[in-house]
Amino acid sequence: MAKQKRSILAEDMEHCILCGAPHPHIHHVLYGPNRKWSEKYKLTVPLCAMHHNMSNAGVHFDKTLDTALKIMAQRKFEEVYPELNFREIFGKSYL
Repeated sequence: MAKQKRSILAEDMEHCILCGAPHPHIHHVLYGPNRKWSEKYKLTVPLCAMHHNMSNAGVHFDKTLDTALKIMAQRKFEEVYPELNFREIFGKSYL
């Protein structure tokens, strides 16, 4: 079973957000030095192994998918936290 983490990007953390496969990995949409902020602001999504890091279609290898998730995360962040500045926290805008 997937580790339960709250997310502002996905209601169902038990299935891949892209294909619906069960038992997903939890992907921090903004990773590296921003991983802690992804955790704090709940910018995580469930991804099956293939869509995470076990194939060329995975977010860690597919720049288009990676950027799409970051755009989605920024839009949702700005909706949920209107008093905060995404660019100041994450150092970049994806919009």
